[in-house]
Amino acid sequence: MGAAKLLGIYLNDHLAGSDAALAVARRAADSNQDNSLGTFLRGFITEVEEDRTVLLGIMARLGVRRDVLKEVAVRVAEKAGRLKLNGHLVSYSPLSRLEELEGLCLGVEGKASLWRSLRELKPDLIDLAGYDFDALIVRAEGQRKQLEDLRIRAARQALRPGSSSD
Repeated sequence: MGAAKLLGIYLNDHLAGSDAALAVARRAADSNQDNSLGTFLRGFITEVEEDRTVLLGIMARLGVRRDVLKEVAVRVAEKAGRLKLNGHLVSYSPLSRLEELEGLCLGVEGKASLWRSLRELKPDLIDLAGYDFDALIVRAEGQRKQLEDLRIRAARQALRPGSSSD
């Protein structure tokens, strides 16, 4: 399999991942409308949508077609992931918040890795000229730091003995 084909698979994997991250972030924002997490997530969603647009632009410029089946599979998997037990039968729980934040942390780390990989390819692919991968990496690193701070707070709330989740 050639490098161009592998690059297309790689970019489609990240596109599908961005779709999953947006679904999780939107669900978490809806469940946290009245707190600082919801406020953060609304801005985060806008940034992820912008990053997704950049990725789609890169794919178009490189002639990479979207893998619609992969996107559908990720949507189905994300919805199935909602069915896990969270300690509450039908409602949102502190464990839901923690697990959503952990998933978003992983997704942002993957996005930063994507931008780093593309930055390394930029000298070899003239079609990547004009993309500021350093700025995209800095944004992803900032998102990751903010998510980690929120994740630690959620872990304390959900898992600390005597917390309100008992």
